[in-house]
Amino acid sequence: MFDETMRQAKDKAFTPLARRLLVVPPWLFSALGLLAGLAAATALWQQQYAVGFIFWFLNRVFDGLDGAVARARNRQSDFGGYLDIVVDFVVYAAIPVGLALGVGETAVTFSLIFLLCAYYVNAASWMYLAAILEKRRLAHSDRLTTITMPAGIIGGTETIIFYTTFIFFPAYLVWLFSLMALLIVVTILQRLVWAAHHLN
Repeated sequence: MFDETMRQAKDKAFTPLARRLLVVPPWLFSALGLLAGLAAATALWQQQYAVGFIFWFLNRVFDGLDGAVARARNRQSDFGGYLDIVVDFVVYAAIPVGLALGVGETAVTFSLIFLLCAYYVNAASWMYLAAILEKRRLAHSDRLTTITMPAGIIGGTETIIFYTTFIFFPAYLVWLFSLMALLIVVTILQRLVWAAHHLN
């Protein structure tokens, strides 16, 4: 919902640092982000929430730096954008799984299943719609990502907020997982309605 604004703000915030890191290839930040995300999930599995949050924060920093460095070097690539989204999806799956394994409650597991199922359908809903928009050349010329990101209630910004909340309030994971999953379902329906209206 706030991704367009936050991407521009993130780009402005990371650009000064990115200009000092031009010797580092952008893919390395993606790789470091993956390692940090998996380390966060592992720490959360062990209920080391402070450590998990630190690695989650580092994951977000590396995720911001890969694109910022690529743009500063004028070396944006389709592969870089592809690698970035694959890493994001691995981490977005690993963090709640780590949290659920750490808590070890049946209710949390069921709410996790609901959340991951919502993710699965959501991925199809925006990726295929993005491909159609690219095919029809309806993408924004000033976008900051490799492909068009169709808007919805839950986007990257909201995911960061929810995941941070998961880490700080693990006692409420059933409610938090379920709330995020429900909002993702609403987002899927939003895109279906938009697509029915604009693509026919």
